[in-house]
Amino acid sequence: MEHKTNIIRRRLLASAGGAVAWAGLGAPALADSTEPASQSNPGPVSASKPLPGYAEWKDADSMIVHSANTIETRRTAFGSGGITPLDRLFVRNNVTPPAAAIVKDPDAWQVQVDGVAKPRSFTVAELKTLGLQSVAMVLQCSGNGRSYFPHKPSGTQWTVGAAGCVVFTGVPVKAVLEATGGMADGMEYMTGTGGEEIPAGLDPNTVMVERSVPLSGIEDALLAWEINGEPIPLAHGGPLRMIVPGYTGVNNVKYVKKLAFTKDQSPASIQQNSYRMSPVGVKGTPEHDSVWEMPPKSWINNPYDPAQPVKAGKVTINGVAMGGMSEAEKIEVSVNGGKDWQKAEFIGPDLGKYAWRVFALTVDLPAGEHQLASRVTNDDGETQPEERVENNRGYINNSWRDHMITVKVA
Repeated sequence: MEHKTNIIRRRLLASAGGAVAWAGLGAPALADSTEPASQSNPGPVSASKPLPGYAEWKDADSMIVHSANTIETRRTAFGSGGITPLDRLFVRNNVTPPAAAIVKDPDAWQVQVDGVAKPRSFTVAELKTLGLQSVAMVLQCSGNGRSYFPHKPSGTQWTVGAAGCVVFTGVPVKAVLEATGGMADGMEYMTGTGGEEIPAGLDPNTVMVERSVPLSGIEDALLAWEINGEPIPLAHGGPLRMIVPGYTGVNNVKYVKKLAFTKDQSPASIQQNSYRMSPVGVKGTPEHDSVWEMPPKSWINNPYDPAQPVKAGKVTINGVAMGGMSEAEKIEVSVNGGKDWQKAEFIGPDLGKYAWRVFALTVDLPAGEHQLASRVTNDDGETQPEERVENNRGYINNSWRDHMITVKVA
């Protein structure tokens, strides 16, 4: 099998970029998405763009609209709580979402389950009778941090805002397997198929969102219908989403209409060629590692205002830290560009190994410029690295140096 659980850092996530139609998504609300260029936001971010209709309920002041289907949370908008409010959660869709009508009666949505002893379809209402579980987890786009790659890979130039920590609620996939007589013999992957519409005349494999993950992903996987205690909205994959905690966003298939246990990975291009680790200048192919697990990562959110100097004296530095596939165990902060490190403290509740932790450290900062960085070590002993792993599409950037910020103190 291609899966190597002991080498999380090398599980680079490749993201299928591409333009998406802007029209037909409803009446937009204007959002001021101007973001000053800085070390922590080096890529050109567009001037004001409208929130698309399916996401017009978002807090416009907290978002950067890159395109109709790529909307980033501002670094200053995460807040100091552990859970990301839905109206501030990033949006990333590989293709245009289905019609909004599918979330009007979410209990009626159907999902087909195959690769089991007794294949059958379930409505969401039927799934709700099989069991209930919640998981707090980091939801993060594979390309989060892409803007820091020097070769300027194609795709949305995300900084830190293509991530959030949310609570999904649904039925455990294990319970669905039990209700269908168990997995058929010889299966090696769990494969989810999204419910986006495929235009007539196109080969479905070229545009279909269908992702396969190793069977180890089943352990905490859900078919979820709620996020942060609310029905999952269209922008985030409602009425039903396949959730694989610890895996990057694309593997958490939106609008899931089929859950299959398969011997092989999906033939869809998004599985075979996209979301693959490949060297710079080389297109992804099945010979390259697939995008699955997330590595440990952290960054500082405050103080962060390129236009506003920080007052000299005591300053509280805070940010978020995730452990990837195991708990965030230790967090350190540097105020001199990584030359020296101080242990920071996690604050707030521990929501489980897949959630991020808010951290804080109060320091005395004299006047001048200071480079603030953070690095996390997870329960497996893996420490966030200084350098990114170069790859063609700019995936899984967990470099602490890239995410470092420079603050002016006066």
